[in-house]
Amino acid sequence: MKRIFTIITILISLSLIGIIVFQISWLRNMILLQEDRVKQKVDEVGISIGNELKEYKATYMPIPPKTGTGSIFKDDFAQGLLNFQTVGARFTTRELYEKIRRQFDHVGLKDLKFEFVLMLDNPRSNSLGRIERQTSNFVKAYEDKVNNYSTGWILIVSPSGSATENLASDEVMIIVALDWRNVVIQQLQLRIALAILFTLIIIAAFYLTVRTMLRQKKLGEIKNDFINNMTHEFKTPIATISLAVDAMKNERVLQDREKIEYFRGIIKEENQRMNRQVETILKASQLERQEVELNLKPLHVHEVIKHVVDNFALQLQEKNGHAELLLQAENDLIDADEVHFSNLVNNLVDNAVKYSKENVPVQLRISTQVDGRRLMMRFEDNGIGMNKETVKRVFERFYRAHTGNLHNVKGFGLGLSYVKTMIEGHHGEIKVESVLGKGSTFVIHLPLKKA
Repeated sequence: MKRIFTIITILISLSLIGIIVFQISWLRNMILLQEDRVKQKVDEVGISIGNELKEYKATYMPIPPKTGTGSIFKDDFAQGLLNFQTVGARFTTRELYEKIRRQFDHVGLKDLKFEFVLMLDNPRSNSLGRIERQTSNFVKAYEDKVNNYSTGWILIVSPSGSATENLASDEVMIIVALDWRNVVIQQLQLRIALAILFTLIIIAAFYLTVRTMLRQKKLGEIKNDFINNMTHEFKTPIATISLAVDAMKNERVLQDREKIEYFRGIIKEENQRMNRQVETILKASQLERQEVELNLKPLHVHEVIKHVVDNFALQLQEKNGHAELLLQAENDLIDADEVHFSNLVNNLVDNAVKYSKENVPVQLRISTQVDGRRLMMRFEDNGIGMNKETVKRVFERFYRAHTGNLHNVKGFGLGLSYVKTMIEGHHGEIKVESVLGKGSTFVIHLPLKKA
């Protein structure tokens, strides 16, 4: 069973890792694909704006001569042929920006910010000519090649066959897309969110699956422990009854009235013992279904403690032990169910006796005091104590500290679970402190009866 559980856990873990790796790879490919699309759209905008501006260069629109200064040309037409207006002269920086903005909006990049420059082309040199129009942050944006994407040179020339062909100066425009990767992420927000959500759901499902498997494994161990404990608990009285019945068949015993009564007493005692065990199991079942109703009434805690300790006087004497009572609470009156409250005190004292060290006198100290509006009770013993794992689970139903195949301490692991349930039913709380080999301390807080 343990090996199968380990194999299943490994397979689920590998599947989870594979799914996460696939999700990361899918997201990466999706982002790269979207980056290529955005770059392509930026280039398309550059081509579109270049074609649009070329149309303006095809129109004859000479620069008017300056008045009052004269001219070296006699013919105004000849002067116009040599002084065609460039795109930079026809449009302001703001007008060019709005044209480019409309193109970006048209291709679905409304949130993309950009910078641009418009320059005269110098065909005789690799360097650019005079800058005509430029946005304020173009130089800084153009130099940042990591975060920004710039188009190539967008050549703006007069269309072939137009009246201005080979007459108007050629121009060059460069557009820089700012933080274009942020636009990519914004466009993929929904897909990324769904991918992350899907991954989280898978991780949650993996966690719940492993948790459920661990819980099932734990319940299986508890079931096995319960069956083993129940077997030992019932095996002893059944064996005792069987021996008593066989003894009563003996002729000598049949003739001795006292021996018959003796064996009858043993049978009755062992039968009652089994009945108590059955009632314990049934009571645990009722507690689980919350079918137990408490009959609350005023109860003096000190009287209950003294009565329970008196009942354990013989057992304490057998182990050379004693119980020290420090009942210092000025007010010990609470609202409680007398039967169940007596049972929970009985269980705590019984545990102190049962889980004592061998050949060491039992030292049990029970103290009370008022803590604000609550009554605090402390049950301290010098028994075998508990490790940290046992302390965490000591109030679980059917849980018992592992002692191998030894069953020298009888029980089903229901006592402390019953104690906790009853204390919570009385609106109180219980805590335990324990050191392995040194003993345990149970601290109980219960509300005092209201005046």
